[in-house]
Amino acid sequence: MEKIFTTIISLLFCSVIVAQSELMQKAEKDYTSGDFKSAITSYEEITQNEGVSSSLYYNLGNAYFKNKQYPQAILNYERSLLLDPSNKDTKFNLKLAQLQTTDKIETVDTFFLTQWFENVRDFMSSNKWAYIAVASFIVTIILLFTYIFSRRIFVRKIGFFGGVLFLVICIFCNVCSFSQKNKLELRENAIVFTPTVTVKGSPADSGTEIFVIHEGTKVKIRNVLGNWSEIELSDGKVGWLPSADIVKI
Repeated sequence: MEKIFTTIISLLFCSVIVAQSELMQKAEKDYTSGDFKSAITSYEEITQNEGVSSSLYYNLGNAYFKNKQYPQAILNYERSLLLDPSNKDTKFNLKLAQLQTTDKIETVDTFFLTQWFENVRDFMSSNKWAYIAVASFIVTIILLFTYIFSRRIFVRKIGFFGGVLFLVICIFCNVCSFSQKNKLELRENAIVFTPTVTVKGSPADSGTEIFVIHEGTKVKIRNVLGNWSEIELSDGKVGWLPSADIVKI
């Protein structure tokens, strides 16, 4: 009975893999043949039913870009970068898609150490930083034992200073991994999907009109109140807009 149950589970698992492979092949075939709408449908079905990945969001973003649906392309490129922030192809295509949007918003300069940390953190994904942290911790333990049990002064110095160095690396990698994971889980940013949005000074239709933004613009969600979201632009402007006008990255 156990063998029969195991066989059934294996067959079901294999059928899912085959279906996923066929759907992916169809999406890729439609993309290469120029049928971008069909490719989008297939890629979206995969994201909804079979899981997501950085490469899948990248391919979906490319399909939307080719179909001239730039807000959707930007959304999926941004989602791809959340999972793999080091992907240069995604970064390049994201910049191309952003050139097609109406709003060209300048970014407020941040403290240089903060900018440096974010650049280093985004060099790898959360999992990769975690792997390096674990490896560094193991090396730290080995060097610690070398320092404790070795009788040679030179070897003890290597064990001590090397252990301190790898402990610092371990802590730094853990901080980067946690920061990446926190960014992935919080998802504070969103993309505007309405052609033109008037941002208000308060969460109400009667609120004072502050400024106007257009589809494809990236915003940071600061607060949510009912059907309204308080957003912040990269240039520091803050206001309220209907939550239905934006889609979370």
